[in-house]
Amino acid sequence: MPPLRSFASTDRFLAQLGTAEMRPGYVLLGDETFLYERARKGVLEKLVPSDLRDFCLHDLELGSETSIFEALDLAQTPSLMAPFQVIFVRGLKTLYGRGAKKDEFAALERYFRSPNPQALLIFVADHLSLPTDLRRMEREDKDRYDRIRETLGEWCGTVELQKVEEGDAARWVIGTADDRGVKCDPEAARELVDSLAVDMMLISSELEKLLLYVSAPVRDNQLETSGITVGRVTLGDVETMVLAAKQRSLYELTDALSQRDRLRALSLLHGLLHASDGGEDSAIGHLYMLARTYRQMLIIHEKNVRDSRAIWQVLWQGFRMPPFAADVLIQQARRYKTRREISRALRLIARADLELRSGPVDKTLVLERLVLALAAEPHVNAYGESPQFALEM
Repeated sequence: MPPLRSFASTDRFLAQLGTAEMRPGYVLLGDETFLYERARKGVLEKLVPSDLRDFCLHDLELGSETSIFEALDLAQTPSLMAPFQVIFVRGLKTLYGRGAKKDEFAALERYFRSPNPQALLIFVADHLSLPTDLRRMEREDKDRYDRIRETLGEWCGTVELQKVEEGDAARWVIGTADDRGVKCDPEAARELVDSLAVDMMLISSELEKLLLYVSAPVRDNQLETSGITVGRVTLGDVETMVLAAKQRSLYELTDALSQRDRLRALSLLHGLLHASDGGEDSAIGHLYMLARTYRQMLIIHEKNVRDSRAIWQVLWQGFRMPPFAADVLIQQARRYKTRREISRALRLIARADLELRSGPVDKTLVLERLVLALAAEPHVNAYGESPQFALEM
C-alpha cells in the first residue's frame, strides 16, 4: 500500500516503537478514534506480551481520583513482574484546566530529564479535533494544540491523529482489500467512503463485512489470478451491503434512547451486538459511534438546526452523518430539552468507555447499564448515584 498522508504521523510512531528512536513519552493528539485504535494496537503488539498484559499495561484517567504525580510515580517504579511497562494516560484536558499547574509541569520535567528506560508514557489528548488540513483547525483546538506542543511536546513525541482525507480513505480500502487477497474496484471504494461520510471506524467495519461477503465459496464476481480464486468488491456489492448496514445502524438505537424507550433500546443493543462480527468485542466501536452521534446532536441543539439544509453549515467535513440520517438526527436532537441532558449522555458514555478499557468481566453488562442510564429520565441513574448527582452529570 502506498504511503497515505493522513496515516503518516501514526506510521512514524509505530516505526519507532521498540527501536533506539523511541521516545520515553508520546502525546496522541486528536479524536480520530480509528487512528488511535491503530496506534494502540501497534503498541500492544510490539511492547506488551499477551501473557504479561495484566502486569505491564496500565490505563489511567486523570481526574479527582488519579493525578499526574501518581502516573509519573507508576512510570518511575520498575515492575517486579514485567520487564517493560506501557502507561496510557487519558483525561489530559484536566492538566490544562484552570490554574498554572506549576507543580504538575515541574514533576513532568523532572521525570523526563531522567526517564525510566523500561517504561513508555502515552498521553491521550482526545479533547481536541484535528482536521485533514491543520491550517483549518478551529481556534480553540489550535490554542490547545499549541499549548500541548509547547509543554509536553518539549519532552515527548507528538502523534497527530487527524481526520482522514477522502482520497486516503479510498486508497486504504483498496490497499486493505488487496492485502486480504481481494480486489476492490476504485468506484466501489469511493462509494463506501462517501456513503459513510469518511467515518473510518464505520468504513473499517463495513469493509470487513464486504470482504467476508465477496470471499464466500460461490460468488459471481470472483476472479482467477494465477490459478488462485479471489473475491472482488464491486459498486453493486457496496450498495447492497452498506444500504443494509444503514438500516441496522445506531440511529435506531439513539432514536429509542431519545424517546426514553428502555425496552426497545435494550432490544436494539442486543441486535447490534449479534449483528457485529466481533460480538461484544465490538463494544468500543459501538461506544465510539454513540458518542459521535450525541456530539452531533449537541451541535445541532446548540445551533438550533431545524432542517437538513442547515446541518451541513454547522458540521464540518469528517464529522457529518450520511445524508439519509440528517433529518432523523435533527428530530432526535430536538427531543432533548436542554444542553445539559445531551452533555450528561456524553459523560455517561465516557464513563462506560473507561469501564470497558479497564477489562470488565462482562462487556455486554456495561453496555446494558449505559443504555438504561441513557434512556432514563435525567433524575434517574442506572449507575446508582443519588438523584442530585445524576442531574449534575
